[in-house]
Amino acid sequence: MILGSLVDAGLPLEALQDLLKPLNIEGYNLTARQVIKNGIRATKVDVNLDHDLPERKFLEIEAILRSSQLEKSIILRAVSILRRLGEVEAHIHNEPLEQVHLHELGGLDTIIDVVGALVGLSFMGVEQVYASPLSLGRGFIKSAHGVIPLPAPATMALLKDTLVVGSDLNAELVTPTGAALLTSLCKGFGQIPPMKLIAVGYGAGGRDLPIPNVIRLLVGESASPGKVEQESLVLLETNIDDMNPEIFEYVMGRLFDAGALDVYISDIQMKKNRPGTILHVLSKPEDADSLLGILFAETSTLCIRSHSVQRFALPRTSRLINTPYGPVRVKVAEWSPGKTKFAPEYEDCRKLAQQHQVPLREIYQTVESLAQDMSIDLDTSE
Repeated sequence: MILGSLVDAGLPLEALQDLLKPLNIEGYNLTARQVIKNGIRATKVDVNLDHDLPERKFLEIEAILRSSQLEKSIILRAVSILRRLGEVEAHIHNEPLEQVHLHELGGLDTIIDVVGALVGLSFMGVEQVYASPLSLGRGFIKSAHGVIPLPAPATMALLKDTLVVGSDLNAELVTPTGAALLTSLCKGFGQIPPMKLIAVGYGAGGRDLPIPNVIRLLVGESASPGKVEQESLVLLETNIDDMNPEIFEYVMGRLFDAGALDVYISDIQMKKNRPGTILHVLSKPEDADSLLGILFAETSTLCIRSHSVQRFALPRTSRLINTPYGPVRVKVAEWSPGKTKFAPEYEDCRKLAQQHQVPLREIYQTVESLAQDMSIDLDTSE
């Protein structure tokens, strides 16, 4: 389906076939055709095997990749993705990685799916990949090991720390190979990032479902200015109106210690005109569960809301600037070519203001003036 979406969005099938030639493997061919899924036209790409091929073990697949003439970066990414898939399968079946077979599609199919996605994205100049939360079906499916529950155990293992949503469909909506690819390629899962939309592609699956069995690929140019970095985060919020306000300071400290990226409060008027507070906690998806536990344990709340949000942040470095009052750390960020922001560290400025008995704003003004006058090499990291 990923290959189909790439071809549908403008990647010529002939180009994809040429990009796969450096693999130096035979026994297959690619075909593409137009299909209709619930009224939506989509491209179905098939990996057709010349004959039944034996399943390969991971080390055999790795050897094929490393001996190929693909770009080194593609080889390393493909090996990493397939290793993750192999390690998950090995753990589930209690086998060493050296012995595990990739049962899902057969070794050759899996190689073509993974490498095809990597070379296709590279050919189209895609630098960053994002996805919506992955919808997971339910029920059971036959596998090489017998009947297993859906989502498949390998899929669930690969989706750890990924945003997912449940579906009522009794069908496999995310395969282990798809899970391995998306979790390895995507910088985040959530809302569609701001972009100038250039192309849309629909890649079709083989089955007919109550919903369109397609994935939709949006190709665009980033709408973010300068060197802005984008990431998918989780925003936790809860309304509180019956807690000693002195406790908030302690709770905020615990949340920051547990990995919260930001914690802040807002005053609100609740039902019956009671004054209340919204406690907001911004976190990485993998830290959200532990922060939920802290909120339930340390506050009087009975329910917490969770939102997927996109954060745009400027890459920053930290520099030490010597002032007449003493050294101060300064955050430096370039928001556009030739446009720089400086943010003095509050604690350093506060310490110097107390030490020299001068107004805090005087320290800030001195630091900002020196920062503007200095030639700062933004390519040096902290």
